[in-house]
Amino acid sequence: MPELKQLDAGHAPAVLAFELANRAYFAASVPDRGDEFYDQFADRYSALLAEQEAGICAFYVLVAEDGSVLGRFNLYDLEDGTANLGYRVAQHVAGRGVATATVRELCRLARARHGLRTLRAATAHANAASQKVLTKAGFVPVGPADPADLSGKPGTWYQRDLALQS
Repeated sequence: MPELKQLDAGHAPAVLAFELANRAYFAASVPDRGDEFYDQFADRYSALLAEQEAGICAFYVLVAEDGSVLGRFNLYDLEDGTANLGYRVAQHVAGRGVATATVRELCRLARARHGLRTLRAATAHANAASQKVLTKAGFVPVGPADPADLSGKPGTWYQRDLALQS
């Protein structure tokens, strides 16, 4: 059974393997991170852990029983009880409800562990899979997303009031 774990230094090799294995798959729906991301992965990873330690962000990985990463689920820009949500799942588990179940679990953790009241997520109009995940996880569309929030693509912001969750 996969387990959602808060990101730590020990996850770095599995996170890098996840990103490399799914690079082409991710690039089909979101802009590629570029070679620099992979070339400077260790430094970037350390910076993420520092942001998490500072309380600006909370990063999670969905870890399979074999230790491989099945997905990344991030809460960023934590401020005044609100945060933005971003996520990506491995191609081999996409379309199986993994993202929806994990986003629901992260909503629970966002409230219980991080004291958040509201989560927001932006998704491009062309990313129907992400829109479906957000809707199934209790998010509702709240307005247009600035293309700058979505690497130049038009999209929609979704929001979930965590006080309404069961």
